[in-house]
Amino acid sequence: MNVWDDLTGQADAIAIFRAAAERPAAKAAGTPGSGTAGSSSAGSSSAGSPSAGSSMTHSWLITGPPGSGRSNLAFAFATALLSPGTPEGDESARRLVDARTHPDLIVLSTEGVIIKMESVKEAVQRSQYSPSVGRYRVIVVEDADRMVERTSNVLLKALEEPPERTVWILCAPSEADLLPTIRSRVRSVRLRVPSVDDVAALLMSRDGVEPATAERAAREAQSHIGMARRLATNPEARARREETLRAALGIRGVSAAVNAAARLLAIAGDDAKAITLERDAVEREGVLRSLGVEPGQSVPPGLRSQIKALEDDQKRRATRSLRDGIDRILVDLTSLYRDVIMVQLGREQSVINRELLTEVRGAGSACQPTATLATLDAIALARQRIESNVAPALALEAMLVSAIRRT
Repeated sequence: MNVWDDLTGQADAIAIFRAAAERPAAKAAGTPGSGTAGSSSAGSSSAGSPSAGSSMTHSWLITGPPGSGRSNLAFAFATALLSPGTPEGDESARRLVDARTHPDLIVLSTEGVIIKMESVKEAVQRSQYSPSVGRYRVIVVEDADRMVERTSNVLLKALEEPPERTVWILCAPSEADLLPTIRSRVRSVRLRVPSVDDVAALLMSRDGVEPATAERAAREAQSHIGMARRLATNPEARARREETLRAALGIRGVSAAVNAAARLLAIAGDDAKAITLERDAVEREGVLRSLGVEPGQSVPPGLRSQIKALEDDQKRRATRSLRDGIDRILVDLTSLYRDVIMVQLGREQSVINRELLTEVRGAGSACQPTATLATLDAIALARQRIESNVAPALALEAMLVSAIRRT
């Protein structure tokens, strides 16, 4: 199995990166003095050819909607670059990259709300070192859109004058999420949304999921690969999603809308805890073991600062996980009311939540399409408000109350 086998629905982008990994870095396009690195779209006819936009450059930007596989493609490319002599990926390099322990790999990511300035400065400093064992030193920046402007400017300086054997791979939802000055220093490859069939096939081949479950998970996740895998393999996640949609469909008045908002917030919290709780426990156990503290033994005073730092990181991760959970609920509600308007317009064959078709028909018959569109606008506004740090409970209440008043 080569390094590209776990990717799905991105054949054009894979062709670009596979061809680039075969080419030497010396005097590559996009090195200092060559000007703008340029842009390639994985959905265009030219990008599908390895000769089009496939030469090696020192900095890349992979863009695409959530769940399109940006990070997976970035690490596949990193593995190909770090593998000796083959763009298919050496097995030993693949294991090290998967474990994030390859000596020539630097991963810059965050589980908080933003990427810290200190983390970027450290990555920039390490990017100046020569590769230890391979052809390149590779820096992958996940969620590059989560940098404030002054942090982005630190990264910009590294992209302007990179060492010849250093490769930066940035990931973001869109080019517009980064500073124009950064966009001018990278070669951009835009990913497609994979099809439901592609995602379902991946779940079946990689995770051994039954065909019916895989198809439903891929459809309900709207081709978001990570969420589809979670829905396919986690019955509790599927149950929480269904409860969310049924709670929205059951609203009949303002008081019910307020109660539903509280319940949706609780569901998001339960989902976030399910994601983070087990990981937090494993992390804490690993840190205590590395510090020589036996299970059940009290932490010596001299080591408490390290445990406190871990707990602070976990709290930041929990905050982001909750915010992500709320956003997932809003995306699911968007799919629900999209289904309602599809039914109202006589397009039942395109319904996403087919298992709730009877309830969706009932909701569609209770109001006009204009009211459903107003509900969709209210959901979009709630997402904007939460992104702007409005209290989630208030944003959800306003969204659901507004939707009730418009139906």
